[in-house]
Amino acid sequence: MQAFQLPAYFYDVNIISVTIRLLLAVFFGGIIGLERGSNNHPAGFRTHILVCVGSTLAMLTDQYICQTLAANADPARLGAQVITGVGFLGVGTIFVTGKHKIKGLTTAAGLWASACLGLALGIGFYSGALIAGILIFVSLALLPRVENYFYQNARMINLYVEMDSLQNFKDFVSKIKSMGITVLETHVSSSGPVVSNGMAFHLSIKLPKTLKFEEVNMMFCGFKGMLLLEEI
Repeated sequence: MQAFQLPAYFYDVNIISVTIRLLLAVFFGGIIGLERGSNNHPAGFRTHILVCVGSTLAMLTDQYICQTLAANADPARLGAQVITGVGFLGVGTIFVTGKHKIKGLTTAAGLWASACLGLALGIGFYSGALIAGILIFVSLALLPRVENYFYQNARMINLYVEMDSLQNFKDFVSKIKSMGITVLETHVSSSGPVVSNGMAFHLSIKLPKTLKFEEVNMMFCGFKGMLLLEEI
């Protein structure tokens, strides 16, 4: 950590350190928010900036209280409340779509990480904030490509199926098994069908190495009684 040592006034509460920390919060919150906003996610550029700047200010306020008003005060009190508050904010970005897919988890995690980044900046932990900021951006902007590669080559798949009758669903499962696909679990969807008046089911399957989900999807889209087939 010695390599990151800065002049003492960077770690005290003064006009220079306050300005630097808040500007860094705008920068890091902004680059994280730009990635989210560019992909049409609920919380984008301005939201992440506000979260990061707000959490930075909370820690600055804590440090100011300890430094000038009460030396024995708890410097983490306001920071702890920030984490709680961001939890409520993150819940607002998570929702279940009409097709039983959960959306917004990554955005909620990004908001939480932005708040933690702001707390680090607010207390003057510059090196930790810099490294974390880079890793957060890389995780959001670059790692989805790696994630997509593994998903495309995944053998274990969860399916959401809507059929017009129970018998046609049984025939569908039998056809899957005849192709060498292992059916791990099946159950009726508790929320019922979404786009039809038929029956809704969840399946967990394991594909053989010779098949990919795209191929299976094309084969079964026209299956008798099939109303909807999606990976979840």
